[in-house]
Amino acid sequence: MRSAVIAFLAGLACLAPSAMIAPVQAQQSQTIRTQEATVRAVTVAKGLENPWGFAFLPDGRILVTERPGRMRLIGKDGKLSAPVEGVPEVFAQGQGGLLDVRLDPDFTTNRTLYFTYAEPGDGGASTALASARLMDNRLETVKVLFRQQPKLGGGNHFGSRVVIGGDGMLWLGLGERFRFDPAQDLSNHLGKVIRLEKDGRVPPDNPFVGRNDAQPEIWSYGHRNIQGMAVHPGTGVVWLNEHGARGGDEINIPEKGKNYGWPVIAYGVHYSGEKIGIGTEAPGMEQPIFYWDPSIAPSGMAFYTGDKIPAWKGNVFIGSLKFGAVYRIILDGTRVTGQEKIDIGDDIRDVRQGPDDLLYLATAGSDGRIIRLEPTR
Repeated sequence: MRSAVIAFLAGLACLAPSAMIAPVQAQQSQTIRTQEATVRAVTVAKGLENPWGFAFLPDGRILVTERPGRMRLIGKDGKLSAPVEGVPEVFAQGQGGLLDVRLDPDFTTNRTLYFTYAEPGDGGASTALASARLMDNRLETVKVLFRQQPKLGGGNHFGSRVVIGGDGMLWLGLGERFRFDPAQDLSNHLGKVIRLEKDGRVPPDNPFVGRNDAQPEIWSYGHRNIQGMAVHPGTGVVWLNEHGARGGDEINIPEKGKNYGWPVIAYGVHYSGEKIGIGTEAPGMEQPIFYWDPSIAPSGMAFYTGDKIPAWKGNVFIGSLKFGAVYRIILDGTRVTGQEKIDIGDDIRDVRQGPDDLLYLATAGSDGRIIRLEPTR
């Protein structure tokens, strides 16, 4: 029955209306007809190299990360600043580099932000989480709060997203570095959700605190490659999405101490076409609230809470790194009741809601853009 429901929803995505999109180079905006609204996709900034995450500053500027290792400020006129100084060295190979960024809720007074990156070191690289203060065009008092262990060679599956949950904690989503089985091993940080105090300390109520065979930072495990995280606006609970292999991309709501199955259970198959693990279900392993097969390569995600497009309120939006689109996910509580594929014409790396109650997208390419979706009048 579950497979039939998912297949039905996948069919809805294929039937969703989409717009004929002119080449990006020929225009600064494009009109897109969706199921519930007609919107205009306006290019706010361009010329970014593989943008990965972004955040809105109180003064109206946008802070954006570029995967090769730069942060830039986007002015209200769309112009890019020189690279922000003080960014630590990153491992900018494969999927590694400078990744996500999130402002502290008290940024106006403390100027603090949090960012993730692939950190080089003995044995290769791993995902790190740091805090810093943004002063003019420079990061000051950079402090590494967390380092994924172990460091490994290769350039795949670093994750990562960071959010501040309704509990005030830092939540970090990590990939399993394309190593499969370690996602089930609590002695490492591969394929895990991490929960920390904002100064990097381990909360005493984390599920594995005090166990000699487990890393105390872990909140949940059995994840593959987490690429999107968002906080539900009504409950403060963290939601995430993660990549499957050939099929089996998932939306999960990570619960305390729970096992999300990778690579023992999964939807989809290996890239070789071989079966993954033992199937799609196993005792003691959680089911996703939704999955895609075939894969959409999900990326950044955001709940829409604004009033500018009322029909979208309460929906969650997830970018696609594969189909040049953003997906509107329709919810009834924690149950997915439908989805719509909204064609943008560029693969999407991140999705955020701006202070103007509009959705903003970061495209993934080497000539990346920040796009605003606004209703037509």
